[in-house]
Parts: sequence; C-alpha cells; structure tokens
Amino acid sequence: MSSAPDASAPLVVQKYGGSSLATPERITHVAQRVAATAREGVSVCVVVSAMGRTTDDLLDLAGQVSAGRHPREIDMLLTAGEQISIALLTMALLDQGLPAVSLTGPQAGILTDSSHGNARIIGMRADRVAAAIARGEIPIVAGFQGVSQAHEVTTLGRGGSDTTAVALAAALGAEVCEIYTDVDGVYTADPRLVPGARKLERVSYDEMLDLAACGARVLMLRSVEYARRTGVTIHVRSSFGEEEGTRVVEEEAGVEHAIVSGIAHDTSEAKVTVFGVPDQPGIAASVFRPLAEAGINVDMIVQNVSEEGHTDISFTLPEDDLARATLILDAVALRVSAAGVNADRNIAKVSLIGAGMKSDPGVAADMFEALAEAGINIGIISTSSIRISCVIDQDAVEQAVNAVHARFALQLG
Repeated sequence: MSSAPDASAPLVVQKYGGSSLATPERITHVAQRVAATAREGVSVCVVVSAMGRTTDDLLDLAGQVSAGRHPREIDMLLTAGEQISIALLTMALLDQGLPAVSLTGPQAGILTDSSHGNARIIGMRADRVAAAIARGEIPIVAGFQGVSQAHEVTTLGRGGSDTTAVALAAALGAEVCEIYTDVDGVYTADPRLVPGARKLERVSYDEMLDLAACGARVLMLRSVEYARRTGVTIHVRSSFGEEEGTRVVEEEAGVEHAIVSGIAHDTSEAKVTVFGVPDQPGIAASVFRPLAEAGINVDMIVQNVSEEGHTDISFTLPEDDLARATLILDAVALRVSAAGVNADRNIAKVSLIGAGMKSDPGVAADMFEALAEAGINIGIISTSSIRISCVIDQDAVEQAVNAVHARFALQLG
C-alpha cells in the first residue's frame, strides 16, 4: 500500500479534459499521473470532464427522445457524464492504494445562478473538499456542474470544467491550477494551421482572455476571467507528456514584453448587415437591444458613413445564433424602416494579440500589409490596446494566419 498524501503539503488542482479520459486505458493513465504527483508529497484535488464524446452523445440521445427544449432536464442528463468520470477515476486511484473520494459539483459546493446550460458560479462552499484533503484524501470533483440557490442542478456551458478547476483552486488556496489537455500549451498560432508555431512559456491574463475570446480553444474564456479576478496561476499542460506547458499569470510591471504573443482565428461567427438604417439618435439601440434581450452576443461592429440620411450597420455574432438573430432583425428592420438585412456565414476572424502592442504604433500597419500582400481583403476591423481583429473570407483563413505569423515571427516567443 502506498502512503496517503500529506494533508499539510502544498496543494495543486489538476483538471483533466474529455480527451484525456476517453478510454479506460486513459483513465488508468490519469490515475497514475495523479498518484505520481501525490507521492511527491503534494496534496492534489482533481477536476474531470466527461469521457470523450459523452456530452455530445447524451445530447444526441436527448434529441432522439424529445424535440423540445427542456433546459432543466438537459442539465440533469448532462451531469451524468462527469459523474461517470469521477467514479471511474476514483476506483482507479483506490486500486493503486491511494485514498480518494468522488464528489459531484453540488457536493463540492459549486454554487451557481439559475441559468440552465450556461450557469455562472456565484459562490464556493468547498468545505467538504477541504476536509477530504485534510484527511489525506484526493478529492475527484465533477467539473462543468453546480447547484443553484433554488437547489437545482446546473451546468456551466462548454468548457465549464476549466472554470470549476480555477474556482476550486481559488477557494482552496492552491499554488497552481494545472489544466491537462490534448495540447501541451498555448502556441503563437494554431499548430494545425501553422506548423512553425511555437509554444509560449507564459502569457498574461489579458492576453489569454483575448486569445480565448478570439478563437483559441485551449481555455474557456470564463475560467481565465475567474483566474484573473482571484489571482490563480493556470498551467496549461499535456496529459500525454511530462514537459512544461504555458503559464497564465499576472502581467509583470516593468518587464518588457514581446510585441506579439499570438494569433488566434475563429470560423464560428457570421456577419450581419442591416441596410439603409435611418441615421438618427436611438436607431443603433433599437437594433441591438432586441438581440441583447434574446441573449445573443454581438462582437465586432462597424457603421458606414451616412449618405442621404441613411447608413448601414454591420456586426458579427455566433453562427449558431444566426437563425434567431435574423428573425429578430427582420422585425427590427420593418419597425425602423430599414432597407433590409443580409447575412454572411463565410467569414472568419483573425486576431493579433500582444501586450507589447501598447508601445508599438506599427503593429496594425504590419498586419494590414501582410494581409494585403497575401491578396486578402478585410471586411471589419476592431482593436483594443493589446489586440487587432480583422474579418476576412473564411476560405482565406489559413493563408491569413500564416501570412501574419510570418510577418511577426521575429517578435513572437
């Protein structure tokens, strides 16, 4: 029998995603990895996702049984996926002689609002988790789920296990929150598009927020927001290797940063244009308020110069929301006497992100020149102090990412 973890040891929270747990063999591998960490004298709390495609399979199953929208019951169904993972991983650790205990999100004290399918964490009562660690046990916590103030089971949305892990790390005072996935860190660009992309040793919270918001799928956006708010260090690592990954940390004052940290791309958005909108006060609010009330997030917005008292408003939004948005905007166009509404699904967003942009005025020009030299037209431009985003044709996204990456290669890393 192996000795139990030292309850007074430094604490690490480890999160393992679905690909890391996709098969019994991979669950056994994760158990060995957790056990190795515990045997090094480190206290471990583990957060897990559902195995492989379990969440998608459960959604498909729901669709075969019911054509309706039943958010409460969908949450009840989906939480079963993580419960399978926590039980299996706990069994594997017990077989290795390590004391472990499985806990659902509600049992672990994850308190959320009542938004089924996309709940937000509003409080942590992690006493039960802390007590297990104090007893020398390894808590195996179901990610992606919690309980509302109305005592209803909720889920946190896609990638919600990342947020669970960060929230537990903050509540427990962990030294680091390790996010284990099928990639070994955050890269200067998607390695599937740019073979020469390089892994970053560290990125700031702000840079990671923009990378996540602009299409990088390594971390859920809300988990980075939570980490920045609570000061939790995130370490993105591969569950299939031992090498160091990328640390997401507070930006260090007085330290000179690389001009560009990374390039993100997103092909999951659509562009909508409302034509011939009367150019008068209050019209923009009339266009966007109904979308906000429907829970549809609008991203990049551009309004053309007014001609003869009318203008066009273009913006991007998630493609999954396009059908609902079009119905809403058709009614809005009729109400405000606009000329019509047009939608374009064949777009992509390419974004350049880096804290060093704040002090370098030539970054935008370099990016635009790189796209122009590649023969790529820009539809919409949006900027912040550390980000430049361009909407382009979706068919040109790989060429665009490579062109911009090549232009800034000397500054990357």
